[in-house]
Formats: sequence, structure tokens, C-alpha cells
Amino acid sequence: MHDVIAPANRRTALPLHIKVLLGFVLGTIVGLVVHFYAADAAWVQTVIAYVAKPFGQIFLNLLFMLVVPLMFSALVLGVAELGDIASLGRLGWRTLIYTAGMTAAAVAIGLVMVNIMQPGLHLPPGLIQQAMASNLAKAGEIVTKGNELNLMDLVVNIVPHNIVGAMGDDKQKLGIVFFALMIGIGLVMRPTPGTEAFKNALHGLFEICMHLIGMFIKLAPYAVFSFMFILCAQLGWSVIVGLSWFVATVLIALMIHGFVVLPLWVRFMGGMSPIAFFRGSQEATLTAFATASSTATLPVTLRVAEENLRLPRKVSRFVLTVGASANHHGTALFEGITVLFLAQVYGLELTFVKQLLVLVLCILGGIGTAGIPSGSLPVIAMICGIIGLPPQGIGIILGVNTFLDMCRTSLNVTGDLATAVVVSHRSGEGELPENLPQSGGMGH
Repeated sequence: MHDVIAPANRRTALPLHIKVLLGFVLGTIVGLVVHFYAADAAWVQTVIAYVAKPFGQIFLNLLFMLVVPLMFSALVLGVAELGDIASLGRLGWRTLIYTAGMTAAAVAIGLVMVNIMQPGLHLPPGLIQQAMASNLAKAGEIVTKGNELNLMDLVVNIVPHNIVGAMGDDKQKLGIVFFALMIGIGLVMRPTPGTEAFKNALHGLFEICMHLIGMFIKLAPYAVFSFMFILCAQLGWSVIVGLSWFVATVLIALMIHGFVVLPLWVRFMGGMSPIAFFRGSQEATLTAFATASSTATLPVTLRVAEENLRLPRKVSRFVLTVGASANHHGTALFEGITVLFLAQVYGLELTFVKQLLVLVLCILGGIGTAGIPSGSLPVIAMICGIIGLPPQGIGIILGVNTFLDMCRTSLNVTGDLATAVVVSHRSGEGELPENLPQSGGMGH
């Protein structure tokens, strides 16, 4: 009897990343078929409004619900386990320098690609008008948010005047990071029985969050199916085809950074095999693609770093928690491409100096972007306003933004993990790659 049951059990226990891929493929196919045969049918809108969208939103809410306690506990414990302020300073400076350097490389790749492919010159005028008209209200809302953004405000808000308010505001996640750093430093400087008890309580909170996220993430394949079904059933391929040059420019730039620059960086600066890195990272990358949120993916990223990549937790917790708020390679790259694309659409010639300004603004914007779905759009609107472009032009790309948001978030999270690998290696915190599991399995 056991001989019959055991193989059946093994067959049904598919790894999570395979289930997510199946959800992605099935959601895409079903959505395209529905769009082709019944795009305007009332039942399609009913299914989207009352089944697919609510389910997808509940999945995201389950993840977001745990982000603040997880981010706070992980970063406080990461700082406390460093043991001294000097170690924190060295780790912080390494993280900051690597983040700025790799974000600059990502933006530079995006700017070079947009200058080579010139996607803004391949857009039919009719499609521009159609896209602008259909997304007028949404574009106006984004422009309003962009006008509210101010680089000095972002700097000032790093130090929150109300930590409870910062916890409820996606634009102030860096404030939570700063508060957690201060609490961690306080724990290091004041070792008493009371602070030790507080640290143990935080350990308990962290473990509870990680356990709950392990339960919730089992819903990811169904959520991915819902997201892809909504995207394809509503849009089909028509919008993506119409903006194909823009989409291709973004995807090629993301692939160059993700599959050329990051592997080389991980290999030569992090001392890890790129194959081992990608094998260990794939669960977090796919979850980022599904949620389009580096913040919502943070619990999975932390687990992958410790269990799959075997990174020392005091480094990974610090680097990844800060990275979820400030290390957005894909977002900064996308912002640079979109700004230059809109400049080409409007016939605005940007000099080399202005493109350098865009690069600097995108690096800062990548740090200040909220780690939520489409969090980069208000930043793009702000940059457009600074260099003299009509911010309303962002309405042109809204049709393909959801898909591209999923892609760039995957690069954000992969970049976070790559940074953690490099910082761990350069800090002398262990020679990791040889000890990685070779099975490639995800079933933790």
C-alpha cells in the first residue's frame, strides 16, 4: 500500500515556484481567450470585479499586513546582532555605496537603450491620443501625487515625527527603517536584562511573521492567476503591441541588468556562482513578479536569503530590510526610460547634461519610491515636471504599466538579494556559495 501512496504524494507536492509559473501561464491563456471571444461581456466584468480583483487584493493585504512588524523586528534584530556601532557603520556604508552604484548602472543601461531604440519615435499619433484619453483621470491623479512629492520632504521624512503615522503611510517606509535603526542601536548600547527581554520578544514577533507568511504565500499561484487573468482579459495584446517598442526597450534593459550585470557582480564581488544565486533566489523573484511589490515580497526575500542562499542573518536582515525601501534597481531603470521616452514623444531634445540630471533624479527617485504596485509613477511625474515635460504624458504608458511593474519589481528584489550577497562577502561574513543546496527545490 505504501508503495502506491508515496509516489502519488510526491507527484502532487509541486514546488511553489512551479505552481506560480503554472498560475502565470494559465491566467494569461484564459485571460487572452476571454478577451478574444467575450471582451465586452457583462459576466467577464462581474468575474473581475467580484472574484479576481478581491482575491488578488486580499492576497496583497495579507502580505502588507505583516510588512511593518516584520520590517521593524528584522532590522532591529539585524542591528542588535552586529554587536557594536562600528560594525553597523561599516555595513551601512557598504550597503549605501553598493546601492547607489548599482542603481546608477541600471539607470545608465536604461538611458543608453532608450537612446539606441528611440521608442518614442515609433508611436502612432492615434495611439497617443487614444491612450491619453482613456487614462485621463488616472494620469491626473498621478500628476497630483507627483506634484506633492518633494525631494527635501523625502529627506526630512526619513526621520519620522510620528512613527505610528509612518507605519500607515507607504511613502514613509524609510521612516520605519530609521526608527528601527535607532532602536537597534539603543539595544547595542544598553545591554540590560530589560533590553534582552525586549530583544527576545522581537525574536518571537519575527518568527510569528515568518510562519504566517509561509502560510499566506501558498495562495501565490492563485493570486498570480487572478492578476494575469485581469490584465489579459481587459487589455489583450493590443495595448502591448501598440507600445511594443517601449515595452521591448524596458524589457531588454531589465534583462541586461538582471542577467548580465548582476550575475557578474555576484560572481566577482560576491564570490558566489550566478547559477547558485538564481536557483536560490527564484522563489523571491517570482513572488515579486506576482505581487509587483518589493515591500510585500520582503518576508519571502528574508527567508530565501537565510534558507536558500545561506546568508548570515545579521547581514541579510539589515541589507534586505533597507533594500525593500531604498534599493530599487528596476524601478530607477524604468523611471529613466519612461522620462526619455516621453521626451521623444513630445519632441523635446534632452542634452547630455539634462540626461545626467535625469540619471541623478532617477537614483534619488529609486530610493524614495514606495515599494508598492505602481509606486514609481508619481516619481516619474515629478521628474517630468522638473525637466519641463508635461507630467500628464504618463497616461500613454498606463496600459502596459501593470505588466512592466511586475517585471521591474522582480529585478528590484533580485538586486536586493545580490546586494546582500556582495555585502556579506565583502564584510567577511562567510564563504557561502559552495554550501548551497544543489537540488534547486523551494519546499521550505
